Amino acid sequence: MNRRHLLQTLSALAAITHSVRPAGAAAPPSRMPVIFIGHGSPMNAISDNDFTRALAAWGQRLPRPSAILAVSAHWLTPGETLVDVQAKPRTIHDFGGFPRALHEMQYPAPGSPETARALRSIVKHRRVQESDDWGLDHGTWTVLHHLYPKADIPTFQLSIDYAAPGPVHHAIGRELAALRERGVLIVGSGNIVHNLRATVRGAAPGARGLTDWANDFDDAVKRALSERSFQNERRLMLYETLAPASAAMAVPTPDHYWPFLYALGASEPREALTTTYEGFHSGTLSMRCLQWG
Repeated sequence: MNRRHLLQTLSALAAITHSVRPAGAAAPPSRMPVIFIGHGSPMNAISDNDFTRALAAWGQRLPRPSAILAVSAHWLTPGETLVDVQAKPRTIHDFGGFPRALHEMQYPAPGSPETARALRSIVKHRRVQESDDWGLDHGTWTVLHHLYPKADIPTFQLSIDYAAPGPVHHAIGRELAALRERGVLIVGSGNIVHNLRATVRGAAPGARGLTDWANDFDDAVKRALSERSFQNERRLMLYETLAPASAAMAVPTPDHYWPFLYALGASEPREALTTTYEGFHSGTLSMRCLQWG
């Protein structure tokens, strides 16, 4: 077969492949970015501030995913990892003492049972079990309310084994990266610096925190991400070694830090990193938000 005949044959095959796609059928999903959101107070769901406006603008820039996988600081399952497979996940109001309007808010996004079950075969590092008794907690819906206000994208959550160390969460994130090729947006939702006992009530949002330890740890994470290497990646997993003088105050418990490691693991070392928001709420809560890809 000469070159001209070969090219004609390949062209004909391409035309046949194109013609058999049903009219109006969706194109294969493109590779999605992976993001981390510092979610802060549940009040951000009903607040108009620099942070929530940044989330809304961010949502306009993000491509539309086929589904959203959220790893939230508020679904902790010590000793096991669960994935929510409900078709209609409920909006969980897992907080108290806030205005009635916040408690009445709903985020009625559908679930994604098929994708959730596919996740179980993708994650080899840990055994992931199905769950149908969770939903969307405030670490998920209070921020998605701004990113995707129509609540029309299938959304599901993966729990965090709170008993597992940092490298385990990072390793699960690496395996979850395969979902990006299927058009799934992976969202880690927590806070890089989170110490509720040290917050300053009434403190105005600011570019910098009100304590040296909060700024020191947040800056250490920023530096490690800007100079991404095997050593820095390891230090981010073992956060106590990242900034030893400030880590104990900045991350007294790792529940809000672990979601960051899922997003970090799902990203590629040489992938473009964008800081979409940085600053502090309540004096010591880092609201740093990141996007890879």
